[in-house]
Amino acid sequence: VQLQASGGGLVQPGGSLRLSCTVYGFTLENHNIGWFRQAPGKEREGVSCSGRYDGGTYYEDSVEGRFTISRDNAKNTVYLQMDHLNAEDTAVYYCATDDALPLAVSTFCLNPHLLPHWGGGTQVTVSS
Repeated sequence: VQLQASGGGLVQPGGSLRLSCTVYGFTLENHNIGWFRQAPGKEREGVSCSGRYDGGTYYEDSVEGRFTISRDNAKNTVYLQMDHLNAEDTAVYYCATDDALPLAVSTFCLNPHLLPHWGGGTQVTVSS
């Protein structure tokens, strides 16, 4: 199982970025998948997650209404559209998935320590 994330970069406050994460080695449709981030000095947190078999989505409160998660199961890829970015969004972003566990999407997103499969991080920096 491999996950490959891309799309990070430097953006001004108020700007947008789209992250992509392609998974290899399993069928994405069968898995919860999500985006997590870790800022310097802070714990890794769930940002937004997508449930398996159209099992809904979860958004962390601070990104609700600004970020949109979507998946293309045919391409085994999940996306995170990030709009109205601010400095507090600066972090390394990771995608992660599970072993097809029957977890509710919120449980999945709130417990990154349970997740066995992680992609390499992509840096998002919001600065003027």
